[in-house]
Amino acid sequence: MATMTHPASPVKDKNYDLIHAIQMSLEHIWQMETYIADAESRGDNELATWFRKIQENNRKAGEQGKQMLISRLQRENG
Repeated sequence: MATMTHPASPVKDKNYDLIHAIQMSLEHIWQMETYIADAESRGDNELATWFRKIQENNRKAGEQGKQMLISRLQRENG
């Protein structure tokens, strides 16, 4: 059975992984809107609520990541 491996970051920038993780968090916020709407259209409030929690977690992670990136860039640029 083969194991799946991920390639190394395509860009040799120390902030690349952080930036990519922020991007993914922000994309997930947007994607959850679709999932919430789908759940609500089916009358599944339990699922919609769960998707909102995921969305909020991604919002928090995205904000934390942005603050971390700002701090790192300010340190780099003195």
